[in-house]
Amino acid sequence: MKKQTKMLAGLFENPDTVLKTAAQAREQGLKPIDVYGPYPIHGMDEALGLKKSWIPYPVLVMGLLGMALTYLFMAWTSAVDWPLNVGGKPLVSWPALVPITFAGLVLFAGFTNLISLLIACKLPRTRVNIIDPRVTHDVFALVFNDNQADTSAKIREFLKRNGAYEIKEVDQ
Repeated sequence: MKKQTKMLAGLFENPDTVLKTAAQAREQGLKPIDVYGPYPIHGMDEALGLKKSWIPYPVLVMGLLGMALTYLFMAWTSAVDWPLNVGGKPLVSWPALVPITFAGLVLFAGFTNLISLLIACKLPRTRVNIIDPRVTHDVFALVFNDNQADTSAKIREFLKRNGAYEIKEVDQ
């Protein structure tokens, strides 16, 4: 059975305040795990110290593979498997193959993106605790891991000092 993780969430009303608080937390050696809010905050990735995602790389590779496979399949079909000479055009007329080649690129890249996101986000989850229902409306939550008792008081005091109007303890 998976061990329960305790988290502390500081609730903020202003996105600028939560952005500054996340940056200050990292400077002071506290490690926020995530920020939840009704919309993305520009600069939050840098404030939390998140590294760039690995997802674009497999999407690019599979998109190019889909494009190549689609083009090769159509070229083989029109030149080798079922050659038809239509109006004296070459058997592999690349302008006619461009739209379907693009569709193959989009299809392969789209499915790879979906699968990569499911893997990166560890979905589907069987149990998700909601930090606060207002987070989807007008509240921002800055979340910290709270497994050590000695850092709990430090995190609580830090959040209060930086403008959190409420601090919640959440089990994840």
